Amino acid sequence: MTMGKRNQATALEVRLLREGIIESRHIVHAAVCDERGRLLSVAGNAETATFIRSALKPFQALGVTTTGTLESYKLSDRDLAIITSSHKGTIEQVRRVFNILWRADIDPSLLQCPIPPGKRSPLEYNCSGKHAGMLAVCQQRKWPLNNYLQPKHPVQQLILSQISEVLRMPAAEFINAHDDCGAPTYLMQIEQMASLYARLASRDNLNMERIVRAMTHHPEMVAGDGEFDTELMRLTPGELVSKSGAEGVQCLGMLGEGMGLAIKVIDGAKRAKYAVAIHLLQQLGWITPSTAEALGEKFFTFGQYKRLEVVGELSIL
Repeated sequence: MTMGKRNQATALEVRLLREGIIESRHIVHAAVCDERGRLLSVAGNAETATFIRSALKPFQALGVTTTGTLESYKLSDRDLAIITSSHKGTIEQVRRVFNILWRADIDPSLLQCPIPPGKRSPLEYNCSGKHAGMLAVCQQRKWPLNNYLQPKHPVQQLILSQISEVLRMPAAEFINAHDDCGAPTYLMQIEQMASLYARLASRDNLNMERIVRAMTHHPEMVAGDGEFDTELMRLTPGELVSKSGAEGVQCLGMLGEGMGLAIKVIDGAKRAKYAVAIHLLQQLGWITPSTAEALGEKFFTFGQYKRLEVVGELSIL
């Protein structure tokens, strides 16, 4: 893609104010695309490339929905929701991950995600649901279980082919690297991430619709109480799908409208991406003022003396 004026505009700035005085600044790029991949609006540079990190999880879950794995092991929407999750390791969430492995007759010791510091099992790691889903697909397809994280493994090639199909890009063009959990993640422009979420939200694909339904009906599995994705989807039932990624990545889709929003905070600050998400969702009219206020109480203010301020808007193309 050739860089042009249509792909860039003034970036957003998030300011941390201490009693009204600027203490820190974060620069943020964002893009909105439709389900056909057309760039509708932008802040900063829509071609900014970064690893999509955990915002890829709903698409990694396509390996489960497209292979009959859900039906083979009688997995529920709650199971599918935990497969898409970056969970907090609560007892309920860990039990749900274990349920997937138990139904697929897989020993938890085969999970190759790390054990969180101070914990006892990889089941408690925030990506364990994704790993359990990958292992379930391998079991259903009779693929090897001991090296399922390798990029050339059939389950990873299956996931890549699904992502390639959604973005209408040759699989060979994707650049991958290991995420912190050991699974492949992919380098993408933020407008490509926005296109992915526009397709996810379009409701014209039964496999993706199943994933969206699981996430929006069971938001407590996707992140956890007090976390942005969970709280946003609770406040907008059946309207928005939301998935956070590390290093300042946040992706959202407007259900039924076939529109996706992707955000990247250049310095990776988590606090900035949530503030920008609320700010832009308001600008786009995807949330009500009362929802924005409810979210703002948690994600804009930090104690008695600090609050965030977002400066800038999307430029409509």
